[in-house]
Amino acid sequence: MRPLELLAPARNADIAVSAILAGADAVYMGASSHGARKEAANALDDIRRVVDTAHPFGAKVYATVNTIIYDRELGEVERLIHGLYNAGVDALIVQDMGILRLDIPPIDLHASTQCDIRTPEKARFLAEAGFSRLVLARELSLSEIEEIHRAVPSTELEAFIHGALCVSYSGDCRASCMTGGRSANRGECAQICRLPYTLTDAHGRVLVENKHLLSLRDLNRSDSIGAMADAGVDSFKIEGRLKEEGYVKNTVAWYSRILDRVVEQSDGRYRRLSYGRSNAGFNPSPDKSFNRGFTTYFLSGKAPVKGIASLDTPKAVGTPVGKVRKCDGKIIIADLTAPLANGDGLAYFDAAGRFQGFRLNRADGSRLYPASPRFIPAGTVLYRNRDKEWDDAISSAKTTRTITVDMVLAKVGNDRVSLELTDERGNRVTKCAVTGELSQAVTPQEGPRRQILGKLGGTIYRAGNIIDLAGRYFIPASQLTALRREAVELLDKAQRMTYRYRYRQNENHDYPCPVTSLTIHDNVANAKAEDFYRSHGVTDIVPAVEVHRPDGDTTVMTTRYCLRRELGKCLKTPQGRNWPDGPLYLNNDTVRMRVDFDCTRCGMTLSIEE
Repeated sequence: MRPLELLAPARNADIAVSAILAGADAVYMGASSHGARKEAANALDDIRRVVDTAHPFGAKVYATVNTIIYDRELGEVERLIHGLYNAGVDALIVQDMGILRLDIPPIDLHASTQCDIRTPEKARFLAEAGFSRLVLARELSLSEIEEIHRAVPSTELEAFIHGALCVSYSGDCRASCMTGGRSANRGECAQICRLPYTLTDAHGRVLVENKHLLSLRDLNRSDSIGAMADAGVDSFKIEGRLKEEGYVKNTVAWYSRILDRVVEQSDGRYRRLSYGRSNAGFNPSPDKSFNRGFTTYFLSGKAPVKGIASLDTPKAVGTPVGKVRKCDGKIIIADLTAPLANGDGLAYFDAAGRFQGFRLNRADGSRLYPASPRFIPAGTVLYRNRDKEWDDAISSAKTTRTITVDMVLAKVGNDRVSLELTDERGNRVTKCAVTGELSQAVTPQEGPRRQILGKLGGTIYRAGNIIDLAGRYFIPASQLTALRREAVELLDKAQRMTYRYRYRQNENHDYPCPVTSLTIHDNVANAKAEDFYRSHGVTDIVPAVEVHRPDGDTTVMTTRYCLRRELGKCLKTPQGRNWPDGPLYLNNDTVRMRVDFDCTRCGMTLSIEE
């Protein structure tokens, strides 16, 4: 029975705890540094608090140390990893191979998606290097995932199922670094892919003007979780370490239900990695949380017919709620298809095609009162991109998660009783209590005793079967309450003592790297990483652009996304002949990039010309 894991993002400890209660089998969060999201760093004490919440449910905590590391920082990272190990973190998610040459404890290692894992050869190499899990490139299809699974059947595979998409293969994007000095491989991405661009040919002829040509929709693979599991995916990852708590709770609760169904319909092939039953306290819906529209990306092996990009805006458009009938600046009269509430966020596209948003101060039927003056032409479609009542429902929802525990109460001799607890995690404990000589009760005792034993509020447990074998003897309520409390404490202790960590796998030093020459695309930024690769047969190493800026033209993005295909101008179609087949250019006020199309692999590269 293969365990399946729902892996949730967490910007901070509070969000991590919410994710676990909502049904996550694991959370990933940044440490105090080198976590690829500078705005999502966490102190060790906060990470310990998450560990203390997660481990009683058998849930895991992974720390991201997945930036490239400079030589001067290696000692700092080494100390950080020791701290994370002592805090009880289950695994590190890493990009820089220099970590494998540091003096670190035997903590489990996962190869980050920043490692750009898209071939069976690279997957096999990283597995032989000692990684127990590989976080796959988002661009892979089901058949490609299955091919990698066949190459490394004993290595766990992790794949993204929901959230924001990078237009470039992760780890293979230098656009932000080369254009503004902020490296995505150092957690400082400036998100220039979300900016508007004008597309021109080599002669400056405008082909598309002022569109968000590199801004992708958000990933949503709700309908493909079972197929992904069958292809070999073990961990289903939600993107969003910068997202708010409501977003995380909503998406976790949504996918937890889906994963439960996959397990139930698997005829015993799968089980959930962690334990406990979650009650979200609300009905989850990914459509209600921030999204740029959804795509399954390349999971089927082909680009979706509906497209991948969100060309008009990188913001959340929301869902249509009606059309403007009349607007005088202070009042909007609209034909609505859904009721609106005070505080809702509304949006529309203006006459120039720009996306505009505003907060609704008050809704009185079809009469809407915006927080700031608006002059919107009649016939304009209104969208709701913030549902105030929905947000309030999530914020106020009491999300709980509990472990089922069965109880057996028995009389032991004439002066003591025992309480045996067995939980769904496989723990079993027995606690005895001296009661003094027991006497026969005048009234039936089973009902009152069940009520006392079942009072598990304030713990993570809920009562399952309660078997009372104590007969018609009278046991004082205070003694029974104390016995239950002490037995529960034993159960907590048993879980702590039996919790199983997985440790770093041995590195096969004799296994060769699939290539003998490394380029800037391999992100080697320190001497320890260089030593790692040379020990595996690499002879030529070009350092990362973060430590040595290259001369001449530099490829800054490698994508599976293709602008020509997205815009209906594929070179393989008659429509594509209307455009030149040479390189095209993306331009705005600050950036100019050359776009070259690779029809053999159906993708493109973006370069900065020197």
